[in-house]
Amino acid sequence: MTDRCNYRCTYCMPPGGVDWLPPSEILTYEEMLRLIAVFAGEGITSVRLTGGEPLVRKGIVAFVAKVKALGCIRDLSLTTNGSLLPAIATELKAAGLDRVNISLDTIDPDRFTRITTCGSLEETLRGVESAFRAGLSPVKLNVVLTEFLAESDLAYFLDMAVRFPVAIRFIEYMPIGGSGLVRGMNPAAVKEKLAAMAGSGLEPAESKGSGPARYYRLPGASGVWGFITPLSEHFCGSCNRMRLTADGRLKPCLLSDREIDIKTPLRAGADDARLAELFRAAVRAKPERHSLCRASGHPGFQRCMPQIGG
Repeated sequence: MTDRCNYRCTYCMPPGGVDWLPPSEILTYEEMLRLIAVFAGEGITSVRLTGGEPLVRKGIVAFVAKVKALGCIRDLSLTTNGSLLPAIATELKAAGLDRVNISLDTIDPDRFTRITTCGSLEETLRGVESAFRAGLSPVKLNVVLTEFLAESDLAYFLDMAVRFPVAIRFIEYMPIGGSGLVRGMNPAAVKEKLAAMAGSGLEPAESKGSGPARYYRLPGASGVWGFITPLSEHFCGSCNRMRLTADGRLKPCLLSDREIDIKTPLRAGADDARLAELFRAAVRAKPERHSLCRASGHPGFQRCMPQIGG
């Protein structure tokens, strides 16, 4: 959607920031619609709009409506920091958006500001509330496991999933871009702590979608807790994701620099058959394992998270 974001999260944005793409380099809504239609012909039925922060891009509600009007996408979702959601959550739902993933790494205002650099916890919590009111279900909260997560946060997320039909997803920290100064937490240790705080074991729960999260619940709980572990328990063998960057490159793997340029052929007049061929080439290029699995350590990446739509 866009590489721009109104937050500057320390685990996502490099300390010196990034150079925003010139508008001419970003795919237009019309170009994205055409590509979605072509990809749907190759079997894609789920689309998630990401960034950067997708809600900073003007015309997002109308674009959601046009994607839904294609009639080929069964699940249309959006990942957001939630700060801009209250003003348009109802409109997005009416336009055809099915659900949202909202980033919420802590519920402590000071730690929240330290993570996001310029964000407001109050704004994001209002975004969560607006998603519930609008019926963007299931609401999923993305919690990146960093040193900023405290026991009080776990208590909050434990109580929330007991009382509300929400999916709390704890995501293992991936060292792509960011300040390089953030320390990740062990997902297994977090799971053990959560179970101890609950006072009973977490039972495996039915998956809340086609993604990589492994979900758990407590008897009688309204919601679930999920764990996404791309490093400690990688799921490369079952990964079915393909990413289209804002500047029109297909990424077979989030944790790889491999990209296939589809924008240049698109703007040069390529027909749908050629675009579909490029999509299939990207699928074939999916690696057996991502590069962070290598024993040689963590390589540097050419682009950071907001530039690749992670």
